[in-house]
Amino acid sequence: MAKAKDTGRKLVAQNKKARHDYHILDTYECGLVLTGTEVKSLRQGRASLADGFVQIDGNEAWLHNVHVPEYAQGTWTNHSARRKRKLLMHRAEIDKLESKSQETGHTIVPLALYFKDGRAKVEIALAKGKKEFDKRQTLREKQDRRETDRAVSAARRRQRA
Repeated sequence: MAKAKDTGRKLVAQNKKARHDYHILDTYECGLVLTGTEVKSLRQGRASLADGFVQIDGNEAWLHNVHVPEYAQGTWTNHSARRKRKLLMHRAEIDKLESKSQETGHTIVPLALYFKDGRAKVEIALAKGKKEFDKRQTLREKQDRRETDRAVSAARRRQRA
């Protein structure tokens, strides 16, 4: 009896720091070219996108510095943890990303690594770096929003009682 394929989206790793450090301009979903031990390691939920970035070389997109640890039960066929991995994208998307990333201050960063219907996908974003005051402003807005939500919920609780 064959095992049914996984459906839906299973998150493996997320890059929360990217949303803090960059203004996200546009996002793309890409497939990844992986070896067997990389897939097994990802299925165990082990990966880190912290230092990752995307570079476009010769009309191909490559994911650099993403840490996928070696598979514990792997043998000599194990992969290296920080090797560059090819991204599967349409040519038009690659060309668009390449032209946009050439602009000053723009970069391409991975946001999330996940399985969608049994296939490994990565969500990448065209991003522009934030200045220090932008980061502080974002944190201030987040705190203000949280405080107003708390005040509104407290007022609603008082009305019910």
